[in-house]
Order: sequence, then structure tokens, then C-alpha cells
Amino acid sequence: IADSGDAITLVYVDATKGWKLVNTADQNILQAAFVEATGGNTILTCGDFKTHIFTGDGTFEVIVAGSSAGSNTVEYLVVAGGGGGGDGSGSGGGGAGGYRTTYPSPATGGLPVSVQTYAITVGGGGAFSCSPTARGSSGDNSVFSTITSTGGGGGGSEGPLRTGADGGSGGGGNYPSSTAGGSGNTPPTPVSQGNNGGGGGGCYSGGGGGGAAAVGFQGKPSAPGAGGAGSPIATAFFGPTSGSYGTPGPAAGRYFAGGGGGGTQPPASDGTTQPGGVGGGGNGAIHPSTAATTGTINTGGGGGGGISSPVQPNGSGGSGFVAIRYKFQ
Repeated sequence: IADSGDAITLVYVDATKGWKLVNTADQNILQAAFVEATGGNTILTCGDFKTHIFTGDGTFEVIVAGSSAGSNTVEYLVVAGGGGGGDGSGSGGGGAGGYRTTYPSPATGGLPVSVQTYAITVGGGGAFSCSPTARGSSGDNSVFSTITSTGGGGGGSEGPLRTGADGGSGGGGNYPSSTAGGSGNTPPTPVSQGNNGGGGGGCYSGGGGGGAAAVGFQGKPSAPGAGGAGSPIATAFFGPTSGSYGTPGPAAGRYFAGGGGGGTQPPASDGTTQPGGVGGGGNGAIHPSTAATTGTINTGGGGGGGISSPVQPNGSGGSGFVAIRYKFQ
């Protein structure tokens, strides 16, 4: 098999590919040049790249680690679950889940991988608050290898927990205008994973949850704050099937991690609700008959804030998302 190698390493791939030679005693003379892996709900192939999609927990198994001659790193998109909206009059919207990515990067300049199995955790969205005395629940973390994206902070409620919770992006604050939104990028990451939630407004108006790309808007009298915008990732990351993931936005790409909109108790001055941020953020509730909406599943969007009279439910956060991309040929 090799002129001077006296030992080889084989890995069994599957029934179709059989055994694959990955190493000889001659310092990997016959080592494959590109990364090869399995795992995920879906594997997309576009040109020379594969993208493994995880919409729930799973494993990413690296069979061949590749080399600097081809590829030996991966790109990732790791989005945590969004926070749930607050309850009661003028509640805050949930903060978006933390958003972390290394795309775009060269085939040898992303996250190094080795031959092993990586556990993938896709964070669930935080539950909406069922009581004016409790914030919306924060979202759960999403994890791949050394990368952890933090769940979004829950929205502030009418009772003693008026401030938004800290998280990947912070939850929006309940009224009054002195109430702060939660802090984003908590705990901090080298490249920020999210933004602060908006503060509460006067006259029972809540602030919007923070998004991956922008802070949540502060509420104003009879006008709740909109959720902060999420971040886009180029459609090339997914290929032609990009429309199946994230949400469309004002520019090219698919958006993730938008903050939830705040709720308002009196009729809004313009008669409409304040929307969640692009990237799956839920809309806030509005007096008298518009309920809040939930964050979009697998976007990490925050849930919209609710109102209490008449009761209009708040929204839960959207679940997170993990995708891993690499050059395979």
C-alpha cells in the first residue's frame, strides 16, 4: 500500500464506503486532505462544501480530520434559545438567544477539529411568564465543542421583577421608564453574541428584547419598544436550500436571533403592535385584543411581551439552531 510504511490506520465509514485509509507509519503519507464527518438532522451539499444542520440535540462525528493541504477546520453557526416574554401590564419582550459564528473563514482558518464525536446541544426557548410576579424564563444555551451561545434573557413583568434578565441578548424591561432592560453578551464572548434589552416606557409600555445585531427599543407612553434586529448569515452558508432556515430580512442572507417586542396596556398611539426584531422575534401584545406571538422555532428569537387587562398572553422564546460547514473536496 505504501513503499516504506509498515503500519496503517483504517476507519470504517459505512456499508457503502467501507474501510477508509487515514494514516500510515510514514507520517500520514496517505492521509485524506479534507474533513469528513457525519451527524445532524440534514446534511446539505453545495459545491465543495457540506453543511450539517441541527434543529435538536445530536452528535457531530469527525471521521477524517483533513490536513492543511485541503481543509482541517470547520465553520459554525451556534444560536441559543430565545427568552420568554414578561407578564402583566406593559411587559418586556424576551431577549434573543446568543449568536456566534465563524463564517466566512478559509478552509484552514476556522475551528480546528479532530477525529472524535462532538456532542451538540440546541437550546430550547424560554417559557413565557404565567404570573406578573415572575419574569419570562431565559432561553437555554446551545453548545458545539468549545463554543457556547447563551440563552436570551426573559422579559420583565409587572411585579417585583420588572427589569429584563441578562443573557445572550437581554430581555426588555417593564414599565415605568426608569426600568432597565437586561444586559446582552452575558457572559461576554470575544465577539459579542448579543445586545441589551430596551428599558420600559411610561404609561404601561414595555421595552423590546435585545437582538444579535441591535439593542431592543425603549418603550414610550402608549408605544412599546420593538425588538432588536437579529443578524444575517449569507445564503452561501446553506446553499440553495437557505430558504428553509432562519427568516428573510431586508438584505441578502437569512436572519437569526431577533428580540421580542414589548407589550402595551393602553391602546397604542398608532393602533398597531411593535414588532419583534427580524430574525424570529415575536410581536408584543397590544390592548385590547392582540395577543403576543412566540419567537420562531430554530431562530433563537425572543417572545413578545404580554398585557393583563384584558388578558393577552405573552410569547415563549424560539428554540436555537446549530449548523457546521466545511470543505469536503
